[in-house]
Amino acid sequence: MSEQVKEPLFSKKNRKLITDPLSENNPVTIQVLGICSALAITVSLEQAVVMGLSVLAVVSVGNVVISLLRNLIPDRIRIIIQLVAAASLVIIVNEVLKAFLPDMAEKLSVFVGLIITNCILMGRYEAFAMMNKPWPSFLDGIGNSLGYVWILLAVSFFRELFGTGKLFGMTILGDSIEKTGLYAYGYMNNNLIILAPFALFCVAIIIWIQRSVNKSLIEK
Repeated sequence: MSEQVKEPLFSKKNRKLITDPLSENNPVTIQVLGICSALAITVSLEQAVVMGLSVLAVVSVGNVVISLLRNLIPDRIRIIIQLVAAASLVIIVNEVLKAFLPDMAEKLSVFVGLIITNCILMGRYEAFAMMNKPWPSFLDGIGNSLGYVWILLAVSFFRELFGTGKLFGMTILGDSIEKTGLYAYGYMNNNLIILAPFALFCVAIIIWIQRSVNKSLIEK
């Protein structure tokens, strides 16, 4: 009687669950999901990091929960169950932020609560976790979250740097009041950069670069 061969935890198939969402199947630039938060909270790297980690926790842990319950959830109420799981995790994340990062929790305020409406989250619950085992579901949640996170970080990097001259609140381009650094040569902070339209412009540039480098994405 032949023994059943177990698939390695990080087999090629499982690794693709993490790597594909980073580029070829990115949830923001390819699937066009989670755009709202990419526009709203990317005015600073600090906010982007906290928001990204919050989404990572909710999506990856939620994927595991939904996967474990997938055979017990009646089809007619599966969306309700998914929303309850998402809401519960969002509440936990929000309370953790209030306890350990109260200032950041206040800055993000409603945006953390709105994670529950993030299309990436519900999309992974419904499209993947409901049809796969816990470990692949966990990796899928990690991969899609990281794909979302790096877009947030890229957009917030340019918005904070050229909009305020700082990164993580630390002066990078010089003092705009005393005219040191780049400001001594006439550089001025561009207020348009910290507005949502520029975030959309940044995302558009990333999409253009991705599709220019990988021609196969043009068909998607």
